[in-house]
Amino acid sequence: MTVGAARGSEEGFSSAEATRVMAAACRAAGLNDRGAELIRLGENALFRLGSAPVIVRIARSVEYLVASRKEVAVSRWLAGEGFPAVRVVEDLEQPLIVDGHPVTFWQLIVEEGRPATYGELGGVLRDLHALAIPHGLELPRYSAFGLSDLRLERAAGISEEDLEFLRKRGEELKDRLAELQFESPLGPVHGDAHTDNLMVDKRGVVHLIDLENFCVDHPEWDLEVAAHEYHRLGWVTEEQYAGFVGAYGRDLREWPGFATLCAIQEFKMTTWLMQNVSEGEDVAQEVGRRIASLRDDVAPRNWLPY
Repeated sequence: MTVGAARGSEEGFSSAEATRVMAAACRAAGLNDRGAELIRLGENALFRLGSAPVIVRIARSVEYLVASRKEVAVSRWLAGEGFPAVRVVEDLEQPLIVDGHPVTFWQLIVEEGRPATYGELGGVLRDLHALAIPHGLELPRYSAFGLSDLRLERAAGISEEDLEFLRKRGEELKDRLAELQFESPLGPVHGDAHTDNLMVDKRGVVHLIDLENFCVDHPEWDLEVAAHEYHRLGWVTEEQYAGFVGAYGRDLREWPGFATLCAIQEFKMTTWLMQNVSEGEDVAQEVGRRIASLRDDVAPRNWLPY
């Protein structure tokens, strides 16, 4: 279902735009948007409704429509498996398209009030990677570089010298990836496997959320995130990472391809943040810091999390 004019650009995705789209989507779905609260504005805008236990998720542009449709299908598959993951609101046509923004509706998870641990992340990934993808569920391969090329093409506020470096860096990393030999067979992969994409409910059950990057590929892509945050970024403590490895049963740092996956992750993280460079001086400084450090593979990554 499409509401309003179709637009395909990520430009101008502000909180005001997201709020307007949310209100129109709620009207189309027969939901009351009064008291809705914006809880996140990043790759997507997330609103918590005040009138119902529902989260409204708004993608930046129509280019995310395929991913939105996939999220709905994956959520329904995982529900059928009894796997603890975010659930779509049933009996609604999803996704809606409002002025070029795919919109989906999700059941609210009432949280326990604590973050998930890295041990819990390792356990969730172990169980996820053990599932067999059913016939009929069409999933893409992992998009190692995501929308990096598109973001470089649309970049504003970045010097031409830095953009040229990033373009060359991207091509170099694509060549390195083509030469990698993975150790694990293809299977279900979350595609953005960090603790922020887990929620612990009131019963203590850990739920996997944010299925936008879900795919079929090598599990190494999921394991890389925690290993990279520990080994390269210093965002994860030794104790936390030990919990992750203990729960999952593998330390990806022992695999020769680990360095290449780290380099790809850092490139993608940089181009992701680059699209928000105009949001404030702190973001602009962090983007500059990341681009500078990408010029040296072994330099410390003193990056701030965003």
